[in-house]
Amino acid sequence: MPIKQLHSVEEFHQFVQQPGKQLLFKHSTTCPISAKAYEEFQAFLKETDIPAAVVLVIEDRPVSNQIAEEFEIKHESPQIFLLEDGKVLWNTSHWKITRDSIKEALNQ
Repeated sequence: MPIKQLHSVEEFHQFVQQPGKQLLFKHSTTCPISAKAYEEFQAFLKETDIPAAVVLVIEDRPVSNQIAEEFEIKHESPQIFLLEDGKVLWNTSHWKITRDSIKEALNQ
């Protein structure tokens, strides 16, 4: 399943309003840590069909800010959120974003 890129707050809201579990990734296109985390994220998605979206934090800063505000979780990038019915079940950032950590979070 392709990763949906969220460019607007409306797209973000549409994404989180879907029922069930989803993954949301905040990606900084200028950061090598983020590049590595994004690779792990993509590798994980090849093994699953969970809906997934990415927000580019520099290019789409208003969306990134909205996520931090609505979820009341301090902005970091890279950062990943596991959502279910619009609520954050799990989130982590930086080097902790690995294929295995995502798998673990989903299996809890």
